[in-house]
Order: sequence, then C-alpha cells, then structure tokens
Amino acid sequence: MEKYKIIYEDSFLYVIWKASGLPVQSARACVPDLMSMLRNRLLEKGVNAPYLAPVNRLDQPVEGLLLVAAEEGAAADLSRQAAGHIHMEKWYQALVCGKPAEKKGKLVDYLRKDGRTNTSRVVSEGTKDAKRCELSYEVQEEQGETSLLRIRLLSGRHHQIRVQLAHAGMPIAGDRKYGGADDGYRQLCLCACETAFVHPHTEERMRFRVAPSFLDDRK
Repeated sequence: MEKYKIIYEDSFLYVIWKASGLPVQSARACVPDLMSMLRNRLLEKGVNAPYLAPVNRLDQPVEGLLLVAAEEGAAADLSRQAAGHIHMEKWYQALVCGKPAEKKGKLVDYLRKDGRTNTSRVVSEGTKDAKRCELSYEVQEEQGETSLLRIRLLSGRHHQIRVQLAHAGMPIAGDRKYGGADDGYRQLCLCACETAFVHPHTEERMRFRVAPSFLDDRK
C-alpha cells in the first residue's frame, strides 16, 4: 500500500494524502516520515535544498489530506488561514461505535494535554492549561452498531476529535487509546477527507477530497 500520494502540486504548495501509520515528522532518525520521503523525492528530481513546511499535521494513526508549503510566503499565508479556521476548512470522516442520539450537533469542551502520557482529556472550564475546543458533526450513515460521521473541525487541539467523541459516548472505531474496544478494525477509523483554502498566490478558492480507506474494512 502507498504511504503517501501527491494530490496537487505547484511552486507554492503541495496537497498530500498520507496513509494511517505514517508520521508527518519523526524525532527518531530510524523512523521514516512523510517530510523526509517528500524531501528525498525532490532531491532525486534535482531540486537543491527544497523548502518544505507542513501547514497542518495529522497524528500518526490518522489518514488523509494535509498541506505542505513549498516557499516561505505561502507558508505564512496558509498558516494564517489555518489559524483562523474560516478561510481554511478542514473536514473529517469518522466511524464511531454506537448511534448518536442527535444526528447533527456541536461539541464544545475544554481539553488538557498530559505530555507524559501523550494524551488529552476533557476537563472543566477554568482548569489550569485547559484549552477550549469545538467541532460540529453530522451522521451520514448508520450500519449495525457503528455510525459514519462527517466532522467540521473548528479548532485544532491535541487528539481533539478522538477525545471529544469518546467523551460524548461515541469513541472512534479502532481507537485503542481512547476507545478501549477491540472492534476488529486494523486502523484508527478517522480520515481528514476534505480541505478547502485560498491559494496564497492566485487567490483561487481550492477544494480537495479523498475517500477514507477504512470504509473497506467494514463488516
């Protein structure tokens, strides 16, 4: 199976799909990561000292789309769009355990990260180091004891979607860290399936979509 695929590229940016299990960047030299693979590809093509800056990151077990800037000005512009969560849209699909009582809704919580365990948890407002997080969701399909959700991410916190959904009683299938269920899925069933943004140079509105591979694993 391919580890990554370039969906779009020009002189300013790349839109890349990465597989579940591939880290975007790794601190360990022995662990291959997306940015190293992309840099080696460009070096092999004769590009000297390529500029590559990830605009958004995906956790290692999450598959889907991410943006990589190919020059400094584009990196600054796209990062501003990503920080505002307005000009840049980020949509996910998640297969969750259970059937939400509300078929459409918004989750607003406060998350606190624990760096020692590399986990986050929902805490009460006002807790030290807690950060507000928000997402909206809609049920697209129900099958057996699982539901397919379409999610609009409205903030960007550590493990946000996984933690918020688990806290709401609908853990993501295949999530051993927050779901705790051996549900037979080979990967975390969460995909960054769609992104939209304004091109930093042409100012064209761009949109890209992919289909989650985990849908092929459904029973």
